[in-house]
Amino acid sequence: MSEHERAEKARVVDGVLRERRSLRAYTADPVPQQLLAELLDVAASAPSNSNTQPWRVHVLAGAPKEALGAALQEAFRQGTLPPSPHFPDPLPAEYAQRQQDFGARYYQSLGIEAADTAGRAQQTARNFIFFGAPVGLVFTIDRRLAPHSWLDLGLLVQNVMIAATARGLGTCPQVSFARFHPVIAQHLALGEHELTVCGMSVGYPQRDAAVNRMGMPRKAVREFASFAGFE
Repeated sequence: MSEHERAEKARVVDGVLRERRSLRAYTADPVPQQLLAELLDVAASAPSNSNTQPWRVHVLAGAPKEALGAALQEAFRQGTLPPSPHFPDPLPAEYAQRQQDFGARYYQSLGIEAADTAGRAQQTARNFIFFGAPVGLVFTIDRRLAPHSWLDLGLLVQNVMIAATARGLGTCPQVSFARFHPVIAQHLALGEHELTVCGMSVGYPQRDAAVNRMGMPRKAVREFASFAGFE
């Protein structure tokens, strides 16, 4: 491969990686099943330990998606499930600061005041109808596997988002679904060992929505990487 070819390939890949965002406003335009199958096929090139491929993806649209969303919203409103396991309590200060910064940017982009508890809860509930996206994905894994296999699933999830972005689709990974595994397991008839890891909204993004144009700061390489053995 020539230097020009390498530079061009890097330009394209880098552009897709930087374009990907977690989007929370979608058009009603349907996403063809064939397109979804295509992006899942390429995403499945993700590496996995000893090629175990420890992932399952449930792809929902139409009535099945609406039914699951309604059940999840009702469970959220009832508040009968255990608290979210997303983070430890307390969350270490470094991460808590970034989490709080995200919350401030997110709700500001939606015009929801910090003191508007009802408004914030209403927006949170939109998670469970996939933010109105025409397609919802639910990622599951065999609960008998070790944490290293969860890394493998994470690589697939990232590939799905990148493949979707390259095809003009928007996505939003949603770990909030994990808390509602009992509801999801019932609706999707999950197997005994199948555990919900996350959901994902998929659809064509509303380009003019403020929440989709929200910028998120990233740490500089020098802040999270160390180099040794280089001149």
